Amino acid sequence: MNLFDLTGKVCIVTGGNGGIGLAYAKGLLKAGAQVAIWGRSAEKNKTALQALDTLGGTAASFIADLTDEDQAKAAFDATLAHFGKVDICFANAGGAGKQGLFHKWSTEEWQQILDLNLNSVVHTYKLVIKHLIDREAPGKLIVTSSIAALMGTGYAAGYGTTKAAVMGLTRSLAIELGRNGIQVNAILPGFVETEMSVKTPPEFQEGVVRRSASGKMGTLNQLEGVAVFLASSHSDFMTGQGIVLDGGHSIFPM
Repeated sequence: MNLFDLTGKVCIVTGGNGGIGLAYAKGLLKAGAQVAIWGRSAEKNKTALQALDTLGGTAASFIADLTDEDQAKAAFDATLAHFGKVDICFANAGGAGKQGLFHKWSTEEWQQILDLNLNSVVHTYKLVIKHLIDREAPGKLIVTSSIAALMGTGYAAGYGTTKAAVMGLTRSLAIELGRNGIQVNAILPGFVETEMSVKTPPEFQEGVVRRSASGKMGTLNQLEGVAVFLASSHSDFMTGQGIVLDGGHSIFPM
């Protein structure tokens, strides 16, 4: 018996064409779910689908820049047309945004990071929530936050702020949707070996490992099981919470 069987469930994974999002998608597919990955790049979507096809199961990709509410709606409608329903949503799309001193940010640059990491989640969640409530169906909403929400990020204030904001959204929606049988949770990764993180300076990577209880960076396959747990019925009594996956970086003493 597969304790975490997701057979019959349809999952959206935004930003699912690489990195953490693709790791979620792999775990969900292995557990029997049908997976819709949303991403901005047709080429990356195609490559991600090729990787998912090797695992068996059913996956499809849809183009969307989720900072645009209309594009989110188009991707959602296309997902429904393809799969017939949605049960679970991983709002993972986002990015690091601008680096540098906060007081030098322009209003436009600040709006860009809000759109990228917060409003993209809002645009996606609103569609999924309405769909679940209209169906009178239980569901799962899971957002990718970050340990930056706990620790802050100097010289990347927009990133830390938006990752904290989605934690506030998580708790608020958990209260609002709990009686509808919809659980809302978050995953807070630390420094994980992704295409983006391995390009950081070696001294930065060494510092992260040094300031970690585990003495290691995380790997993408370590995210698969957590995604499956939060998507499964075994997390039905867990809502408004965040699971930290950082090897003990956020608790390590100075």
